[in-house]
Amino acid sequence: MWLNRSVILFQLGYKQKTNANFLFSECLKHSHSKEFFIQKAIGWALREYAKTSPEDVIAFVKSNDLKKLSTKEALKNMC
Repeated sequence: MWLNRSVILFQLGYKQKTNANFLFSECLKHSHSKEFFIQKAIGWALREYAKTSPEDVIAFVKSNDLKKLSTKEALKNMC
């Protein structure tokens, strides 16, 4: 679980250099995990990426079935 979490979070500091395709694919790959820390990591990674590409994150969240915690965390600072 911790390795999966690290894979989701490793791009946090990349800002505009974030590989969005990789980020989104990893978020989807783990989106149905029941692990709290995985869901929190998905939201955190998306929230950080939203600081540079908010439209992409909103579109991703709207078009995919993420757990409530991930969605809440991803959109936390957007409203």
